Amino acid sequence: MSYQRKNRLSDKFIRFSIGAKLVTIITFLVLISLGAITFLVSYMVRQDLELNAEENNFEFNRRTSSETGHTISSVRSNSNVLIQIIYTAGVNSDLAKQAAGFFFEQNNQIAALVFPVTGQDEYFLINNNFFLTRDIDLSLIDSYYDINSEIYQRAKEGESIFLNATPYFSVPLLALYFPMFSQELQSQSAVSILYSPDILYDSFSSGLNQSYLINQFGDILIHPDFELVRAGANISNREYIKSIRRDTFRSRQDLYYDEGIQYFIAYTKLNIGASILLTSIEYKKLFEGIEATTRRNLYLTAAVLFLSILFIWFFSKTISTALKILSNAARKIEGGIFDLDLKPKSRDEIGFLTSSFQRMSTALNIFGRFTNREIAVKAMRGEIKPGGLPKHATIFFSDIRGFTEKSEIFTNVFGNEASDKIIFWLNSYFTQMVECVEKTNGVVDKFIGDAVMAHWGTAYSAGSPAKDAFNGVKAALMMRKALMQLNKNRAPADPGDPPICIGCGINTGIVTAGQLGSDLRMEYTVIGDPVNLASRIESLNKPLGTDILISEDTWNLVRTYFITEEMPSVTVKGKEKPVRIFAVINHVSVSSGPKTLAELREMLGIAPPDISKADVNKEEKKYKIGDQTGHAK
Repeated sequence: MSYQRKNRLSDKFIRFSIGAKLVTIITFLVLISLGAITFLVSYMVRQDLELNAEENNFEFNRRTSSETGHTISSVRSNSNVLIQIIYTAGVNSDLAKQAAGFFFEQNNQIAALVFPVTGQDEYFLINNNFFLTRDIDLSLIDSYYDINSEIYQRAKEGESIFLNATPYFSVPLLALYFPMFSQELQSQSAVSILYSPDILYDSFSSGLNQSYLINQFGDILIHPDFELVRAGANISNREYIKSIRRDTFRSRQDLYYDEGIQYFIAYTKLNIGASILLTSIEYKKLFEGIEATTRRNLYLTAAVLFLSILFIWFFSKTISTALKILSNAARKIEGGIFDLDLKPKSRDEIGFLTSSFQRMSTALNIFGRFTNREIAVKAMRGEIKPGGLPKHATIFFSDIRGFTEKSEIFTNVFGNEASDKIIFWLNSYFTQMVECVEKTNGVVDKFIGDAVMAHWGTAYSAGSPAKDAFNGVKAALMMRKALMQLNKNRAPADPGDPPICIGCGINTGIVTAGQLGSDLRMEYTVIGDPVNLASRIESLNKPLGTDILISEDTWNLVRTYFITEEMPSVTVKGKEKPVRIFAVINHVSVSSGPKTLAELREMLGIAPPDISKADVNKEEKKYKIGDQTGHAK
C-alpha cells in the first residue's frame, strides 16, 4: 500500500476523534443558549430603535423646514418693506439711504438687493460691509446677474427661483428670485436677494441626522458638507430625488437607496421656489450601537466557547500537535526533504517517537548524499519502476587531466594530511560540476574517482532528444567557464589547491535506463553501447588537445547551436566504421569568447598536439586515430 493511500486512510480514521466530538457538543450548547438570547435581545431593541429613529428624523425635518421657510419668508418680507420705503421716499433721497443703511445693519446676512426703479430695469442696493469683511470683489455682482439674466426674467413672469451662488463668490450665498408687483412702475417685475444662509447651517445637522436644501433644478443650496455647496453639486439625477418629485405628498418619510446605501429620508416641499428640504439618516448607522452590543455579546460567547474548548481540548491537543508535526515531517521526507529539526516536547511515548523520527531523518539526510536524492524521491513516489526502459539519452563523461601526478604532489607535500586535502579539493570541484548538471536538467549518475558520469533525457527530459543533447553540451560549456573562474581565483603554485583541467566526452543514443543492483543496494543508471562510446570519446581529449568532444550523433542534434570543429575520425574497437567526433568551441549566439579551436587552446593553455605522433597506447587500446577522411594513421 502506497504512502499516500496509508495517509488517506489514517486521516479518515481520526477525522472524528473524541476530543472533536466533545468540542462539537459544547460548541452546540453554548451557541444555542447564548446565541438565542443575543438574537432575541438584538431583535427587540432593533425594532424600538428603528421606530424612534424614524420619528426623530421626521421631526428634525419638520423643524428644519419650518425654520428655513420662516427665515426665507422674513428675508423676503423685510426686503419688500425696504423696497416700498425706497419707492415712497425716492431712490436718491436721504431717507432711502438711511433706511438702506439701517436695513443692512439689522439684516447683515443680506449681501445685495436687486429690483427695478423708474428709468432702469435693475437697481442694485449693495451691503458694502458684507463684501469688504469677506474680501469679495464688488464687480462680481454685476457679472453674476448678467450671467443669470434669464433667471431674473423668469422671476418677472411670476416664478420663484433659488440659485446656489456659492461657487461664484466662494462664500455661502443664495440668490433668491421673487416676482413682485412694482407700484412705482405699475407693472409686474421681480426682486432678487443675495443672502448668506450661515445662520441656518447649525440647524441642518444633528448627530446622525443631516438636512440639505435643493432647488427645482436639483442644485444643493445648503448642506452640512460645505464642499458640496462650493462645488455646485447637483443631485437631480438621483433616483430618490426623482421619486420624491413625482410623489404628490408635501411631506413624507420613506426608505430610499442612494449609490447602494440605504437611508431613511424625510422631506418637505417648501412653498417657496419649488425647493425641497430633505433630512436623511443612514439606515445602517442607526444600529451601530445595538450592533456594538451584539458584537460584545458575541465576543462573550466566543470567550466562553474558547475556554470550554480549551478545557476539553487541552490534553488531546498535546498529543495531536506532536502527531501533526510528525505527519508533516513524514510528508517532507516523502518530498525529498530530509534536513529536519524535530525536538521532543515531552518525556513520554510521543517524545520518544519524535526523537526516533529525528534520528531517522538525520540518517536519511546523510544517506541522500551518497546517492542521487532526486532519483531516490522519484523511486519512492513510484515514478521510477523496477526494471529497465529504453531512453534516447545524452551521456556525459569527464575526467581531470593529470590527476595521478596531482595526487602524488599532495602526498609528497602533505604526507598524512594528503587524503583530507585531496577530498576537500575534489569536493570543491565536484560541487561546481554537479551544479552545472542540475541547472541543465541532468542527472549525475556517479563519481568514478575523479571522473563524473551524467546523463540527460533519462529520469528527466527537456521534451526531445535534441533539447536533451543541447542541455548536455551546455552543461559542459558551463563546467569550462566554472573551472576557468576557479583556476583564476587559485593562488599560483598552491600545492593544496592546484588548477584543474578536464576532458569531457558526450554521446547520444538509445540506452537502457533503470534501477541496477541487488536487493541490498540499487542505483539508477544507464547501460549500453552509447555509454561506452561516450567514455571512450572523453579519453580522446588529451591526445587531440581539446576539452569537450562530442560524437556525430550528438553533433547532428546540436550543430546549429554551437561552434564546432571536426576532429580526425576515430576507429573504435567494436565499431566497423570510423566514428566522427567534433570539438565544441562556443555557443553560436555568444559574441564573446573563442571562435576557433586555436583560440580555444590559447584561452585554456592547451598546446596544439602533433596528432601523427600521438601515443594512443597510453590510453585504453580501444581506438586508433585517423585523418579527416577516416583513414587510419
